[in-house]
Amino acid sequence: MKGITSCYNEHAIKVSDSYCSRPSNQVYLCPKLTPSIRDSVTCIYKVNLISKQKQLLIAITWTKRLKGQGFAINITNNTPSGYSPSKFNANLSQQLRKNKGTETFNSHNLEFQVLWDLSAAKYDDGPEPVGGFYVVVLVDSELGLHLGDKDEESLDLNVNAGMAVANFSMVSRSERFSGNNVYATKAKFSETGIVHDILIKCGLEEEEKSKSHVLSVCMDKNTIFEVKRLRWNFRGNQTIFVDGLVVDMMWDVHDWLFNPTSASAVFLFRTRSGLDSRLWLEEKSLQTHKDHDRIGFSLLICACKNPD
Repeated sequence: MKGITSCYNEHAIKVSDSYCSRPSNQVYLCPKLTPSIRDSVTCIYKVNLISKQKQLLIAITWTKRLKGQGFAINITNNTPSGYSPSKFNANLSQQLRKNKGTETFNSHNLEFQVLWDLSAAKYDDGPEPVGGFYVVVLVDSELGLHLGDKDEESLDLNVNAGMAVANFSMVSRSERFSGNNVYATKAKFSETGIVHDILIKCGLEEEEKSKSHVLSVCMDKNTIFEVKRLRWNFRGNQTIFVDGLVVDMMWDVHDWLFNPTSASAVFLFRTRSGLDSRLWLEEKSLQTHKDHDRIGFSLLICACKNPD
């Protein structure tokens, strides 16, 4: 299959902010639309260790299966010379009565300590908790990652006031859906931006006699663009402006349309990096940042009509 990133080209249609702010569309508000089920969510965080002067990538995957909910952590050494994985897995579906714990392991001359407590976690409609929990990763006693709304006082390990605290930010989010052809999620494209509601619908256009397939993409209850005659335009891209950022939205629904065995679709939102990544800023100010500090944000949605 042709890679989705190869669909991007310099002739991408740009959608202005004024277009995005038009009145809400019935495609978004139709009560008959029931979003698909979110089976798993993977968030990748870039962690800059202050004491070690190293950069790590920590991926946390939240899953929801018939046996219960669980999570996994994958830590990689983000260096130009290589990609060295250190994996730790905590399958909470086997610990339904003990949803908290601590694990310690060593890799690449570093000591990792993972602490979690999901005993009072709250969930909406997916495997990712939205409150009442914490997941903490300590790297050589430096606070590398802290997720959740519980503070350090509730942790099993007492975090000292003088402990070094690393800088971390989310650089990628991947979500896997199963069910019908409606996918609803939220995304924050920059640290200073706001959280946006995103809805994608891929189905038949009932208003036309031809019953052709159409792809509708909505953000914050506004339709930002539609792709008609989807059997001809099953791969493509659009460019939109979100919070002053240039965001490329790419789609590949070939298998969803033509391969009933897999019946899958892929949608990707990706902020641009480099001098063209942000609008209304002088190039001189951007040139002061190093290339590895310009990592943008990406949201990948993998959709299947039927669960595995």
